[in-house]
Amino acid sequence: MKKSMKTLTLAAVIAGVSATAALADTVLLKVPFAFNPKLPNITTAAAALQENLPAIRDDIKVKIYAPGKLVPAFEILDAVSTGKVNAGFAISAYWAGKIPAASIFSAVPFGPNSSEILAWYRHGNGSTLHQEMYDQAGYNVHPVMCGMLAPAAAGWFQKEINSIEDFQGVKIRSIGLGARVLQKVGASTSSLPVAEIYPALEKGAIDAVDLSGPAVDSMLGLPKIAKYNYYPGWQKPSIPYELLINGDTWDAMNDAQKTAIETVCGFAVAATIAEGEAVQFGPMNAYADSGVEVRQLPTEVLAGLKSAWEEVAVEMSAQDEMFKKVYDDLQAFRADYAIWGDNSVLPRN
Repeated sequence: MKKSMKTLTLAAVIAGVSATAALADTVLLKVPFAFNPKLPNITTAAAALQENLPAIRDDIKVKIYAPGKLVPAFEILDAVSTGKVNAGFAISAYWAGKIPAASIFSAVPFGPNSSEILAWYRHGNGSTLHQEMYDQAGYNVHPVMCGMLAPAAAGWFQKEINSIEDFQGVKIRSIGLGARVLQKVGASTSSLPVAEIYPALEKGAIDAVDLSGPAVDSMLGLPKIAKYNYYPGWQKPSIPYELLINGDTWDAMNDAQKTAIETVCGFAVAATIAEGEAVQFGPMNAYADSGVEVRQLPTEVLAGLKSAWEEVAVEMSAQDEMFKKVYDDLQAFRADYAIWGDNSVLPRN
């Protein structure tokens, strides 16, 4: 299966619209979402796929399905790979139990922010390694970065976190690499789908939540049932979405169709980054009305979590060759990037 793509430009998309030769058959992408497509940011990515993509290409149609309508959220990868559905929308961390390196393409604790991860993905080896990871694991899919969630909160807690020991025994909903770090410091984690989080917290099945930022968290009602909202989101400084397309479906498309998908997903990344920054402060300003206390994790707690993350990274690199390959490549890019990242932006004051 050929996985390489030429550099994509909007001009190529426009040229493709008028092309009459070598057009593939009309493609109907049936796309189950791992998240409610009406949530902030998710709705923007959904609109890009369902509205903008068919507007650019009249030979591509998109139908989006809410979580569980076609396949359960955590089964999207398998369903796309086997052809049960020909596309799906999620975050890579949902498959971390099967592919350890997948979490790196979702969120890296104490890792890159949105602009840095995007630089690595588009101008470093990120996109190539993304495909290689799925190929090596035996999945017949083509992944495309197709949106970016704003940095997450460190979490919602029913008790104060004043020391690293305060994580001991905490039952927290968390996924990906952040969950492994929390386990390392004594928390008990569960990877609940988004729809199950509120009732689990309300009934006391869990007593903390690591999910998203204020816009999504507020829509899900978390400020009503948790008192403490901690920052910064050390575990999710950036959260890319991925569009997965069945490999055979992808290979059957012509270059113009592929270019349209890549370009619309590029637009979705830019649009969701902008929206993600614009929609957080409103809900956050309203937290006081619900009695929520917004707090910063103490420096000592962040230091303890970072130390735990460094242990996790070493352990996972020793256990999984692809994890090590991807993580080492990202770290090498970050080392080169550091002189720019450390000097280019004024501290916020």
